[in-house]
Amino acid sequence: MKTIFLLLCLPFVGMAQQTIKIEEPLNQKISLEENLANGAQLSDLSWAWQSNNACFVSIQQHKFTGNHVFFEGVIPKYTELTATVIPKDPSQNFSIYAFQTGIQNDAVPPDLASCIRCEADYKWDRKWSGKTQDHTRTVKHLLAINNPYRLVIAVVGAEGLTEGDFTLVIEPVNK
Repeated sequence: MKTIFLLLCLPFVGMAQQTIKIEEPLNQKISLEENLANGAQLSDLSWAWQSNNACFVSIQQHKFTGNHVFFEGVIPKYTELTATVIPKDPSQNFSIYAFQTGIQNDAVPPDLASCIRCEADYKWDRKWSGKTQDHTRTVKHLLAINNPYRLVIAVVGAEGLTEGDFTLVIEPVNK
């Protein structure tokens, strides 16, 4: 009977989005290698354009429809960070977003009711005067002043991308 129960439950294992814990202190440069296949697609992206999160606008949602791989750590007080995703295959289209919450808040999308800050980067729809974009995506202004904050970084496949190796580089902003 236990075997039947386990077999029936097996398809549901892994449906809850897991986060990869960043054990290294986030006041130094770190690089993490991962694959989108270790993430999952989100059934609902509407949390992102609600005013209490303001992460990205609804007309850009197709850039966040692939697998989401979540990384979680704590930004120490008096620290500002950037996070960059570098796809191993430059032809693959990745997006990235990062949000901050209080230390005790363990919510992840799509169950993120609100956050302190959310930043996103994705492939531009058009060229910008005086700027260029390559295959990397970077979020900036991830910071803690007087208190530490929980930081969650999501590396996402754009337009349904569910597989692809990447490196996530997190580094403090030089003062």
